[in-house]
Amino acid sequence: MQRWLRLAAYLFFAAITYLILAEAVWPWIHLPDLGNIGFTLVFVLFAILHCTAFEGGKRTLIFFLISALVSYSMEELGVRTGAIYGPYHYSDMLGAKLGHVPILIPLAWFMMIYPSWMIARKLLDGADAEGLGAITALALIAAFVMTAWDTVMDPGMAASGNWVWEQGGPYFGVPLRNYFGWLLTTFLVYWIAGFAWRGVKRTCSASRRFEALPVLVYAFFALRYVTAGRIAALQLVALFAMGLPSLLALMRMALKDTAKSTAS
Repeated sequence: MQRWLRLAAYLFFAAITYLILAEAVWPWIHLPDLGNIGFTLVFVLFAILHCTAFEGGKRTLIFFLISALVSYSMEELGVRTGAIYGPYHYSDMLGAKLGHVPILIPLAWFMMIYPSWMIARKLLDGADAEGLGAITALALIAAFVMTAWDTVMDPGMAASGNWVWEQGGPYFGVPLRNYFGWLLTTFLVYWIAGFAWRGVKRTCSASRRFEALPVLVYAFFALRYVTAGRIAALQLVALFAMGLPSLLALMRMALKDTAKSTAS
C-alpha cells in the first residue's frame, strides 16, 4: 500500500511540476493546462497522497479536516463581516459556493498549508515534537511561510477576478489586514492540528527524496512567480519572501544527507 501511495504522490508531483511550468512559459508557449480549478484539485490530491504516505492516514485525515473547517469558518466569517481579512467577496470563477465561500477554497488552503508546513519542519528540524513550545514554534513559522506565499499570490488572483477587494488596499490593491488574517488562520490550523496529533503515531516512513517533494513544489512556485508576466515588484517579493525559506529548507536537507554520507 505504501509503495502505491508514494508512486501516486510522485505522479501527481510530476503533474504539478508540468502545470507550474505551463504557467511559467505561457508568455511564450501556450501549453495545455487545467485552469485554476483543475490545478487546485491536482495539487490537493498531491498534498493528501504525500501526507498519507509520509504521516499516515489518521494524521492526514485530522490535518485535512482541521484545515478545511478552520479555513472555511474564517473565510465565511471574513466575507460576511470583513473583520478578518478586510471587506471582500468571491466571484463565480472558482465554482459552486457553500454560503459565501467557493467549495474549492478550503481545498486550496490545504494545498498551500501542507507544503508550507513541510518547509517549517525543515527550518525547525527536530522541533516537531508534542510539547507546547514546539507546537507553537512550528505553527508560527509555518504560518509565516504560508503567508509569504499569499503576498505573491493574492494580488494576481484578485486582479484576475477570482475575488474582489471592495475597498482596495495599499499593497497592489490588497488591504494589509488580509495578511494578518492569513497569519491568524494558518497559525490556528497548525496549532490545533499539532495538539490533535498528540498520541496519534506516525505509521509510515519515507526517504529524504520523497520528503523533499512538497518543499520542491513550494520552491517551484517561487521560481514561477519570478518569471516574466508578473509585476516587477512582486517578482522581487517572490524571490525573497518565498525563495529564502524554500532554499534554506532544501539546503538543510541536502547538508543533512551529506553529513550522513560522510559519517558512514
